[in-house]
Amino acid sequence: MKNIFLLIFGFYALGYTQTYDAELLLNKVSENIKSYDNIYINYAYTLENIEEDINQTNKGSFVTENDNWRFEMLGVTRIFDGNKLYTISPDDEEVTVSSQDPEDETTITPNKMLYFYEDGYHFELDKTRFIGNGQFRKKIQYIKLVPKDSEAEIKYILLGIDTEFNQIYEVVETGKNETITTISIVDFEFNLTLDKNLFVFDIDRYKEYYMNILD
Repeated sequence: MKNIFLLIFGFYALGYTQTYDAELLLNKVSENIKSYDNIYINYAYTLENIEEDINQTNKGSFVTENDNWRFEMLGVTRIFDGNKLYTISPDDEEVTVSSQDPEDETTITPNKMLYFYEDGYHFELDKTRFIGNGQFRKKIQYIKLVPKDSEAEIKYILLGIDTEFNQIYEVVETGKNETITTISIVDFEFNLTLDKNLFVFDIDRYKEYYMNILD
């Protein structure tokens, strides 16, 4: 009976330690990111589903400073100037103007990519892997995030963290339909001198575009 108790206690202590270490690492990442004046990221976005024979990779980038941000992906540019969200689609020759709704799950924002793990998940340490060689060898610690909402479409997320710089290396999301979405950080830069017009929508450049003003 004593051995069973020790075994149960051992498993409980291990689980608690993993959760504590995972939370500690996530806090370091959050504090690190929030200490920057601005952030610029290039990333690769991969969508894979073996059953549906889907394997697509696209590149994108975003830059964020204070409440302002700018996204570019698949030829579409989205600019949020702190007040309005401008979605510019050259293929459609259309600009959609709207207010950003933070509750809208379909709206991709830098905050959702950089801070999504801060709320709504159970987490624990997962696998560790090393990339590179010699002095450029990096340790990537993965944290497994499981949604607290049992009805969520996400089964779990593996968040890979570069432990040397406490920065996000990649995000691997597995859906309940077995679709795997991977966001891999290619370049991570911060505290840059940004163009003052980077978050400004210049309407003169899009005089020939249809203006779809939602609100």
